Amino acid sequence: KSFGLSIHIISTHFFFSSPSLTKLPSFQQFSKLKSMEALEKKSSSGYGKPPWIFRGSALYQLHLVKAEKARACIPKEFKLVEAFGYTLGGFFLASYEDSPVGVFDELVVIAGLVWNRPTSCAWATKVYVNSSEACSHGRKDVGLPSQVATFSKTITAVSRQSKSRSGFGSALRNSNDQQNVQITKIKSLDAEDTCNTSLTSPAVSSSKFNRWMGPTIRMSLPSFSGGTEFNPNLLKYSCQIECRVQPVKPLKVSREFSLTNFDEKEQQSLQDYGGGSSHLSKDNKNEIQNLSTYVMLSKPILALRFNQMKMQVEAPIVLYQCSNSLETNTVSSLP
Repeated sequence: KSFGLSIHIISTHFFFSSPSLTKLPSFQQFSKLKSMEALEKKSSSGYGKPPWIFRGSALYQLHLVKAEKARACIPKEFKLVEAFGYTLGGFFLASYEDSPVGVFDELVVIAGLVWNRPTSCAWATKVYVNSSEACSHGRKDVGLPSQVATFSKTITAVSRQSKSRSGFGSALRNSNDQQNVQITKIKSLDAEDTCNTSLTSPAVSSSKFNRWMGPTIRMSLPSFSGGTEFNPNLLKYSCQIECRVQPVKPLKVSREFSLTNFDEKEQQSLQDYGGGSSHLSKDNKNEIQNLSTYVMLSKPILALRFNQMKMQVEAPIVLYQCSNSLETNTVSSLP
């Protein structure tokens, strides 16, 4: 498979696959209506009945991720989409102005793309939100690996620098040359999660900060999810998106490391897009966390901003009922 068929505009709620999936039987074997009704009844408090509508903006940043690193956290039942030893990972940073639970932010860390006939799907290793209700909904109802985190945003005005013929820089005082830099900091509230990340935008002229927002596009993207500690079932749900897409310069990712199993040289290897995940712990949680760090600090190749985004997520349908633990691979289809 080539990257050409696998680049998708990815939303925050169509990311996961099941680590306990076995060979897929025909979808006609399942009672979809009964599954949907059951999920509607147990939907998280505040979200109400589907479809769930989200409005806001987002940035999707594609990174080159070494296939051997991404494969470590992707189930063997799925084939990684790769070329020349790399897959497409990255992150999705969203800010929702309106949702079933009001305003909240979300960061989704994407390890890579997996082939799932007839299309490829993103595989998320971590999802961070600053809403406990959104976290609960993602975990229990949608099967996402969600964690609660704090998001802080600052916009700083900086002066554009010009160089004289002698090569020395000098700040221009003209207010029209003023530029804005936005910094978003994400810190997990989970004591076992080491996420402490800063995302810095390139300097943008204040006169162009909110100008052209790109063409309007519409798409329909079904997705699989589940296979997590909180929702071991394999689910399928659809997502319709309408937004204006604008290519932008990638965000700069920086990180405060607190991983006890990383020394200074290992931290530097991650920052240099090196083989950081070659030091993955045997413990699954540390392995996923270290892979997330590696993905965030890997080399960016493309960034797209989604403006005026409207996302409609339908209720998931249970395709397979699994046991309540990730320790077992027991999977059964619904009657």
